[in-house]
Amino acid sequence: MSGFLRPEVAATLSRWREPLISAGVILLGVWLILRPGPVVAGFGWIVAALGAVSLFTSIRRARFKGEGDGPGIVGLVEGRLTYMGPFYGGAVSADDISEVSFKRARDGKGYWMLNHSEGVLVIPASAKGAERLFDLFTAMPEVSAAQALAAAENQKPGTTTVWTREARVALTR
Repeated sequence: MSGFLRPEVAATLSRWREPLISAGVILLGVWLILRPGPVVAGFGWIVAALGAVSLFTSIRRARFKGEGDGPGIVGLVEGRLTYMGPFYGGAVSADDISEVSFKRARDGKGYWMLNHSEGVLVIPASAKGAERLFDLFTAMPEVSAAQALAAAENQKPGTTTVWTREARVALTR
């Protein structure tokens, strides 16, 4: 079965797998709505609503997802991001990140730069599992998912600052 689809088609279906499943859940909900009986129809409305919410989030995640053929692997467990690359890597907690930037190089490759107290963690946008960064960003306070998507989709070379943490000054009396 692996040779049934061209690799480009298989990659596209894999990338848009979650939105396709969400659309299927919406269709199931609509089918239930059209069945006789108020209980089944009510359940159908709930299923369709859950599918719609899931569709919105999954489309954003699919747009954010890279090719997955770049160097390294990104992991996210309980708010701690890890990147293991062939030459460098590191780990950072979401609470320690002070700035999130996206850099597009002249050769077209994109890199996420996460500034933290111990330095900068640079993650290629095409690394395997880079879509987990979207989950991290949406869990951080005041990070705009739309701005992160816009920065990643911008093809012009340069650096875009997506988010900075305001300096917290402890007031002592």
